Amino acid sequence: MTGLYEEFRIAVHSVWQRRWLAMAIAWAICVLGWLAVALIPNTYESQAKLFVQTKAILPDNTGISIVERQKQIDTVEQTLTSVANLEKVVRGTDLGKNLVTPREVEGAVGGLRGAIKIKSEQDNLYEISATMSAGDRSDGEAATLARDVVQKLIDIFVEANLAGGRGETSDTLRFLDEQLAKRQKELEIAEQKRVRFETENLGMLPGIGSVSQRLESGRVEINQIDSQLIAAQSALAAINGQIAGTPQTIAGGAGGGVNPLAQAQGELASMKARGLTDQHPDVVAMQSQIAALRAAGAGAGTNFGVSNPAYSSLISMKAERQAAVTALQSRKSALQGEMSAMVAKQIQEPGVAAEQARIARDYEVLKTQYDKLLADREQVRLRGQVETETDAVRFDLITPPSSPRTPIAPNRPMLLVGVLLAGIAGGIGGAFALGQLGASYPTAAKLEAASGLQVIGSISQMLTQAQRDERKRKLRMYLGSGGALVGVFLLLLMIEFIQRGSVV
Repeated sequence: MTGLYEEFRIAVHSVWQRRWLAMAIAWAICVLGWLAVALIPNTYESQAKLFVQTKAILPDNTGISIVERQKQIDTVEQTLTSVANLEKVVRGTDLGKNLVTPREVEGAVGGLRGAIKIKSEQDNLYEISATMSAGDRSDGEAATLARDVVQKLIDIFVEANLAGGRGETSDTLRFLDEQLAKRQKELEIAEQKRVRFETENLGMLPGIGSVSQRLESGRVEINQIDSQLIAAQSALAAINGQIAGTPQTIAGGAGGGVNPLAQAQGELASMKARGLTDQHPDVVAMQSQIAALRAAGAGAGTNFGVSNPAYSSLISMKAERQAAVTALQSRKSALQGEMSAMVAKQIQEPGVAAEQARIARDYEVLKTQYDKLLADREQVRLRGQVETETDAVRFDLITPPSSPRTPIAPNRPMLLVGVLLAGIAGGIGGAFALGQLGASYPTAAKLEAASGLQVIGSISQMLTQAQRDERKRKLRMYLGSGGALVGVFLLLLMIEFIQRGSVV
């Protein structure tokens, strides 16, 4: 511990012996360092916070969904620092005041790109900042320019979101109108071609639809006619059976009265004509009555033939059902003839059906495309009205562009302190290094260690009064020089704070 203390005393003595050299080195370092710090231009930063709120009151298929709107905002955010937008900023602020050639504008755009920062702190909250260095402009101009750049970026951000969607809608509507006009012409040509083809092949293509469709429809109709024909023939056979069991005339009395037996027989025939079977209670009762009349001899006496009305009714019903059977057979024969003719012509001209199917298919495809384009055009038009007449996006400027009063860089007070400490350290270090290079020995022990000889004794320095006064004067000069160095430091620090307060 004693050795370390002794070494420290020796080092301090060595530096003190060369204190004027240390002071000169400190002054040189401080003057050069403070001059370099003074030449560093101030950099000012302006910040603003913008909140973007998306609204989707209408349904997604009518309005603009939140997802689509957020994608548009993200796209604008990513392209906000594009060359085109940065060129707008340069020309819209004092950055482009003295720029003439395109190369100068490109240089300003390149420098501006690194000075702008856009970050999203949270959902839909954006912070836009810009830094401007004083350089060849004053501090006040640099601070104002930083604020103007941020304001211009906000204007571009809002304009791109509001006008971008409307411009895109107009372009989309224009494109859809062109496509609709083109599809309409193609649809008219296809329709004319279809009509011309059907006119030229009128005998081959009766009705609506393709040949296979009409043949299938004919087969279905023939099956229906067959079912109806079987039913009509069955009804006709039933009528014939009833007619066979019904007498054409019935017996009448001499006095012009009707024979009860004949009257009962007529009623029985009428019941069977109505379709009643032999097991029907009315038929059974009537048959019992006829049997009783016959047993009583109700038909005896003078009789004469009278036309049976039930027989006449059955004949009329037979004629109607015969006509229905004939009509169904005629319709079936006609359909079979048409189908045979179509099959025969299809065999003779197999390409007609294929051509008709192709024309019909092309027409349906064009019509489907036209209808879809028409629906898309109406949807885009409605969405454009939604964007124009409603506030789909709302912009709230949470923090307007700030007008910086203090530079963010450099931290000149800290640099001034650092230069002062570096000057002091440099002066002490230089004096100590020069002392290590010298050939003198501050103590007897150092001399013994260096020479290897024993030192018998040492003589202290004796100073006269004049020498003491001279040393005091030099000490005062030395302390004054150190105080002047600190004073210059304090003066520079004061000037820095005064300049900061004068920035508008």
